[in-house]
Amino acid sequence: MAEAITAGYDDAFLGTGLPLPSPADGRATHELTYPRFTVLLDPSRRLAAVTGVNIDGSTLLDLPRTGQWRLDPRVTDDEQAGPAVYADNDLDRGHLVRRRDPGWGTPAQARTATAATFVYPNAAPQASGFNQSKELWLGLEDHVLEFADTTDERLAVFTAPVLADEDPAYRGIRIPRRFFKVAAWAAPVDGAPQLSAAGFVLDQSDLIDVVHGALAVPPLGAFRTFQVPITDIAVLAGIDLGPLAAADVLQPPPDAEVRGEDGWRLLRAPEDVFLG
Repeated sequence: MAEAITAGYDDAFLGTGLPLPSPADGRATHELTYPRFTVLLDPSRRLAAVTGVNIDGSTLLDLPRTGQWRLDPRVTDDEQAGPAVYADNDLDRGHLVRRRDPGWGTPAQARTATAATFVYPNAAPQASGFNQSKELWLGLEDHVLEFADTTDERLAVFTAPVLADEDPAYRGIRIPRRFFKVAAWAAPVDGAPQLSAAGFVLDQSDLIDVVHGALAVPPLGAFRTFQVPITDIAVLAGIDLGPLAAADVLQPPPDAEVRGEDGWRLLRAPEDVFLG
């Protein structure tokens, strides 16, 4: 018999109430629950508006990569960006909830949860190839986990593409130019958990060029990763982030001289991240 595992994002996981973010304009989404994570799928864009996952760093396992990408039968094929979007081009199926994120607990639980991440509602098109900026993006949660190891090493992480009207059209979808991530943790203060959070944006605008329905990835383009005020992410993505904005460690600016003109902090290495 399979071991029991929590279905969907748990808003009490950090010991303090932290609801799953949702579209601020109230637009319709499909709530899809998986082991330890939830996807709010925007059927009009065929991509996730929000994903939320619980991570227990103290029992996180490093398992071999297994899993095959598949459509979710709970929604129609034309409401999710499936294999045709990624065929014969330079687009990756970019995990939103990382494969490793829900892979904690017993080995059986971890295998079940990591395999569940290979579902198209949990993917979004990203330019192929790894450079320092994309590797940094993929490692942000690990960096925050290391910082949080003085507590119980638990994180709630919310990741999604920024679904902008200006995104270029391609094969029946619009390819997102930016992605956001907000990581949250809680440390005890006077005996009660106090929420902290950090927000990030990955910009792949320079790597996406759609001309006459064809996709080109400029060879000299680059991913850029920023730490940004969570209030900016809420406006940019049109997402209600609830108590996360008030918990932002980036307020007030820690060192204004390294911030860009728009107030975003360009990251070149994990050491550039400000976590309080």
